[in-house]
Amino acid sequence: MGSNTTEAHPIIANRMKKAVKSGLKIIVIDPRKIDMVKVSHRHLQINVGSDIALMNAMIHVIIEENLYDPAFINKFTVDFDTLKEHVKRYTPEYSAAITGIPAEDIIETAREYAKADKAMIAYTLGITEHHCGVNNVFDIANLALLTGHIGREGCGIMPLRGQNNVQGAGDMGCLPNQMPGAVSLSNEEYRRRFEEAWGVKINPAPGNTQTRAFEQMENGTVKALYCIGENPLVADVHRQHTEKLLKGLDLLVVQDIFLTGTARLADVVLPARSWGEVEGTYTNTDRRIQRVRKAVDAHPDTRDDWEILCELAKRLGYPMNYNSSEEIWEEVRTLAWEMYGGMPYSRLEKEYSLHYPCPDESHPGTFILHQRFFDENASNVRLSPFNAVKYTGPIERPDEEYPFTLTTGRRYESYNTHTQTNIYASGVKIKQTEESADIHPEDAVKLGIETGDLVEVSSRRGSVQVKAKVTDQVAPGLIFMSFHFEDVPTNVLTINEFDPISGTAEYKACAVKIKALNKVIE
Repeated sequence: MGSNTTEAHPIIANRMKKAVKSGLKIIVIDPRKIDMVKVSHRHLQINVGSDIALMNAMIHVIIEENLYDPAFINKFTVDFDTLKEHVKRYTPEYSAAITGIPAEDIIETAREYAKADKAMIAYTLGITEHHCGVNNVFDIANLALLTGHIGREGCGIMPLRGQNNVQGAGDMGCLPNQMPGAVSLSNEEYRRRFEEAWGVKINPAPGNTQTRAFEQMENGTVKALYCIGENPLVADVHRQHTEKLLKGLDLLVVQDIFLTGTARLADVVLPARSWGEVEGTYTNTDRRIQRVRKAVDAHPDTRDDWEILCELAKRLGYPMNYNSSEEIWEEVRTLAWEMYGGMPYSRLEKEYSLHYPCPDESHPGTFILHQRFFDENASNVRLSPFNAVKYTGPIERPDEEYPFTLTTGRRYESYNTHTQTNIYASGVKIKQTEESADIHPEDAVKLGIETGDLVEVSSRRGSVQVKAKVTDQVAPGLIFMSFHFEDVPTNVLTINEFDPISGTAEYKACAVKIKALNKVIE
């Protein structure tokens, strides 16, 4: 759901395809006819941004047909009655009008998911990159709790992370409301461990999301930005607005391995090292701690990220002294022992599938989360709440002036803003060497557009010129583009709207129009 798995997560997609040969049924819920559809049992070609309407309808069917387990719900959850009342209006017929999915397909999907002995929901940015992204995730959790598809092998919720070590970065404290070990900043007892170890007082108030930081850059309260391994100029929505904010700073520092578009705007660039030049650990999307080792010698004028941060801390007056990545990891696993206590380097060297939580060295690691739901001996089990969420459509919808919906995503060979793929890599075979605006054949005929034609795609925020690609992979009325190519800055078009809880931008839906060559096409 909301995952172009074959192109964005090809290794996981290969495992899914292999499992299909052994009997796995895949239901693809996506506005596009992505490659995974070829091996799917069913494709629900959903209208962009209508995921909650679909899931609420599935919940409606499961409750109406008594396909849930009342004993499980009574023992492990709260607020079921609120959810039950909330979804009454989301009949399959009502939601079919919103989602574009036939009511009978909604009903059959709900039945199959609820009745399956084992079922998982895999999702990624097609779920979270909406103004209601957090509510989308809440509804996925509602489905899993309602059916008891959680806490057992082959069951659960599988969030596929957007890029390498996103999970690890969050777990280490890069989220503005969490400490290393993924514990809330507001946890005074836990916070005190780090205060005592570091000899500082830690502010218990959550920090800024990127969205909030950009708002404060706009009103002048944030005057400097330190950007590590990120390229917001190309990756963020409403590019002209982002560029204006970055240029308006008193100081922009970028720490990266290449001179990205953002780095070219910087006052100071701190050259870091790549994954193949360092020692350390990453956290995989399945909570697996992976030990990485230096493969090649780095340029002598670069440093590890941690070395740069330590040197900066010293110059700011705080002596942060470490001698190696292993020493830092030892501190992490000592302080956040509930998560990592049993994972010294010596063990990671020998055990390649060690998942946190792993509190001590006798612990085998936790391959499956949430097993408490099926632990007969568990007492005082924490109850999981249902969160009833309301469908709200995309902020900006097509109209007479801007009759198409643009949705953005990734392409197979390109990594994020291309700084790590074919811009710098020689000898790599690239099938798609330039950006395209993917358009349905029916729309192309109406507009007089053929594959390879140069078109201008415009939104209320800006325009880009790009070659058209006529394909039935998109539905009529839908345009798809990626954000990989800096010469076609797709995020000039995207809307500056965000989820109020997570701060994630609505990359997946905005209204656009198309002009073929110099002629405006209505």
